[in-house]
Amino acid sequence: MTRPRVMLLAAGRGERMRPLTDRIPKPLLEVGGKPLIVWHLERLAAQGLRDIVINLSWLGGRLREALGDGGRHGVRIHWIDEGPEPLETAGGIRNALPWLGASPFLVVNADVYTEVLFPTSLTPGRLAHLVLVPNPDQHPRGDFGLECGELRFTGAPRYTYSGIGLYSPALFQSLTPGRRPLRPVLDRALHGGWLQGSLWQGLWVDVGTPDRLQALDRRLA
Repeated sequence: MTRPRVMLLAAGRGERMRPLTDRIPKPLLEVGGKPLIVWHLERLAAQGLRDIVINLSWLGGRLREALGDGGRHGVRIHWIDEGPEPLETAGGIRNALPWLGASPFLVVNADVYTEVLFPTSLTPGRLAHLVLVPNPDQHPRGDFGLECGELRFTGAPRYTYSGIGLYSPALFQSLTPGRRPLRPVLDRALHGGWLQGSLWQGLWVDVGTPDRLQALDRRLA
């Protein structure tokens, strides 16, 4: 079976993590003795997912210097520099399509921590498989309903998008280049009935603040 390529989203500024991210790119902040992004690289490699693109913007040179070609973590990294202003999630994915290719690819936010088994296949006729999680304290209303593996706008309970999804390139090919958020793209696909999902109830943390970073570090220690 062909393994999907992977995009790790690492271009964000990390405003809520300041002042830590004034000098360190957020994916290089450490928990449990290693950078957040290295946890992803090692888990991806363990699952046989070795071809990875990482987008860069804020302090991108620090990331490239720290990770190199990915060889010491068992992966092959291709770097895409988005310039001084990141393209947001959908814009960054659209920009990376020439490298990601014609098959479904995995997208992972570099600033979350999780032990999930990454999805690697799409049901025919679907354009994305999103991994959902129980709503964290900072996002109590959630993003989507989930019924028999299908995403819904409504329904109870609602769950939060984890920042992990398997996508068909067809979802992004019609976008014009430039800055584009992800949610409008997902909403259009949801109206068309093209989104599937699964619920992960294991460890997952959106490492969005210094307090959450410290709590996760204590937990992993």
